[in-house]
Amino acid sequence: MKELVQYILQFGNLNQQQIDLISKKATEINFGKDEYFSEAGKVSVQVGFIIDGIMRVCYYNNKGEEITKYFIEENNLVVDLESFNNSVCSSAYVQAVTDCTLIVFSKADWEELLATIVGWDTIVHKIISRALMQKVDRRSPLVSEDATTRYLSFMEKYPKVVNRIPLSYLASYLGITQSSLSRIRKNIR
Repeated sequence: MKELVQYILQFGNLNQQQIDLISKKATEINFGKDEYFSEAGKVSVQVGFIIDGIMRVCYYNNKGEEITKYFIEENNLVVDLESFNNSVCSSAYVQAVTDCTLIVFSKADWEELLATIVGWDTIVHKIISRALMQKVDRRSPLVSEDATTRYLSFMEKYPKVVNRIPLSYLASYLGITQSSLSRIRKNIR
């Protein structure tokens, strides 16, 4: 829980009573490798904070190929925001890449925190803004760079992730085949 509190306090101030309320509403849950936190076609009903492990957001394109959009590592919130906020079916999957431990809030508890804690909405807005900026920062180079540069950029931006995820997910994220990724890795060594 201390990881979550430290994370939240980066974005605003809370008193002990507010921290205690957040702690009371939180539930620690373990997800096994390959389990889904949320699924396409279903409404997302929870917000999580990753204490340990890596999750990925993925979808299937019109050819039925699995595409990894991005990875979420420790000390980050995980939620399908559009589905969660608007109660609409998700278009993506959020899946555990490794065994994961999360602190999870139900939609009802999350909304209670928003209604009860003064300034919670501002803190949440700042967290979401930072996450969106990170997502754009991590995805934008994938459009203009060659595959080797994309791989090197990934290693730089996700240093704690690169050796913990399957190569198939990494190749999908980079938009290349697994054999191309193997060649790139071999040439870099």
